[in-house]
Amino acid sequence: MSQPAKAATPRPSVLSLNINSKSALYAAFMPMLKNGGIFIPTTRNYALGDEVFMLLSLMEDPAKLPIAGKVVWTTPAGAQNNRAQGIGIHFNADESGQEARRKIEGLLAGVLNSTRPTHTL
Repeated sequence: MSQPAKAATPRPSVLSLNINSKSALYAAFMPMLKNGGIFIPTTRNYALGDEVFMLLSLMEDPAKLPIAGKVVWTTPAGAQNNRAQGIGIHFNADESGQEARRKIEGLLAGVLNSTRPTHTL
């Protein structure tokens, strides 16, 4: 008898996100996560725990930040208060995740404690 084939582990999705204003970055950043994270508007369906890889462009910086992470938040279509549909990604604890958090926090210096609403809270 032959052994059943093991299910192939799906490759992480690759997402691209271009944030070109401080207010958009503030609305998308998730500082409450241990390694930081970001909300990505998308109509694709993801499950909590899915691994994703993103290329993040921040404002005027021509370099794209390659960041791996996991889905920790989903906002479905038609969510309350007209919230944008998408997913929240928790950055991995590796160097790329740490660099992304440092860059984002540097760009948002002075507004991180604002009470303005965000895409997640």
